[in-house]
Amino acid sequence: MEWVSPKKTQKTKPLKKIPETDAIFENVLKENQASDQDVKSLRISIDTKAKVKIGNLSRGGKARTIEPKSADDHDTEWQAILVPFGILNTQSDRLSIYMGQSAETTDFIVDCLTDWWHNNQFDYTELEELVIDLDSGPAIRSNRTQFIKRIIELSQAIGLRIRLIYYPPYHSKYNPIERCWAALEHYWNGAILDSVETAINWAAKMTWQGIKPIVHLVETIYEKGIKVLPHELKKYLPEWQRSETLPKWDIKIIPI
Repeated sequence: MEWVSPKKTQKTKPLKKIPETDAIFENVLKENQASDQDVKSLRISIDTKAKVKIGNLSRGGKARTIEPKSADDHDTEWQAILVPFGILNTQSDRLSIYMGQSAETTDFIVDCLTDWWHNNQFDYTELEELVIDLDSGPAIRSNRTQFIKRIIELSQAIGLRIRLIYYPPYHSKYNPIERCWAALEHYWNGAILDSVETAINWAAKMTWQGIKPIVHLVETIYEKGIKVLPHELKKYLPEWQRSETLPKWDIKIIPI
């Protein structure tokens, strides 16, 4: 028998918590259940995936080909970067993926949400409320002025109440969309994504709950760091109603 040197047992690190973590989780569960039981409410889960480098780069894993793929022996050069943004309809399990070619900004995310609604609104003519599960990423946190402005404008444009239900910090893995990203990563693991078209095709062929996603390519170039000045933001705040107990983690937008 071959001798194997003993290895030190690794301790599992507990997830970080803030004082409100348990209360936030309780609120997520309560509000998600309320939405799922309300025929006039639709719940979606949104998030961006880690950026994807496009080039003849090894991604590890095993390719779904008979002959092994040959990748460059370095990963310091790439032709493009994609920013995947996902919208999961928790009612139908329909997944929509938007592949941006710019930055992960508020405007990119809200533009994708707007396009998604325009493509799906006729399936929900009796809807009164859209509930969005999300985390506190920099582009969509509840104190980001451009996000406040854009999501209120979206609520006004589509004529729906919007609820923003945030997962606790350090616990974004519980957001339902995260399981979709894991499925995508497993599906194209080992593939060489040497062009934008190749990445789009791979994403379009994966399945989530037996359903292929709808994949869009977004070619708009977005500016980073846009902020709304206090005097301009003031007119939006009456529609931005924060929870009294969890003001950062539960937001209701009621279009006036």
